[in-house]
Amino acid sequence: MDTSDAMVGRFFAVNIKPEHRQEFLEASIFEAQNVISEEVHVFQFHFMEEASNPNRFYFYEVYRDDSALHEHRETAVFKTWWASIQHMLDGEVEKIAQMRSLFPTIKGFEAQKPGLLQW
Repeated sequence: MDTSDAMVGRFFAVNIKPEHRQEFLEASIFEAQNVISEEVHVFQFHFMEEASNPNRFYFYEVYRDDSALHEHRETAVFKTWWASIQHMLDGEVEKIAQMRSLFPTIKGFEAQKPGLLQW
């Protein structure tokens, strides 16, 4: 299978100091909503908490390509989010994986995106 035109994914985790949990949730949900609604080349942006540790959070993101990932990091929304949450982190960002999509196809990701806007 040729993955040269595959989308790129990232999976990472962060631990947050307990006293900043609510503030982190609000900032991160705001960022996620803006990323999905404003960044045309972002196709998945999942923000989840670990069931057994309410201060550990996971992000799963899918971008059209490496350029879209770079563009995301240059947006005002990302820069504001990152600046606002750095003091909340309990340790470093844990990069779990960098991936390339196999399924769904690019067409499938494009078809799914409108549904992500229904929060």
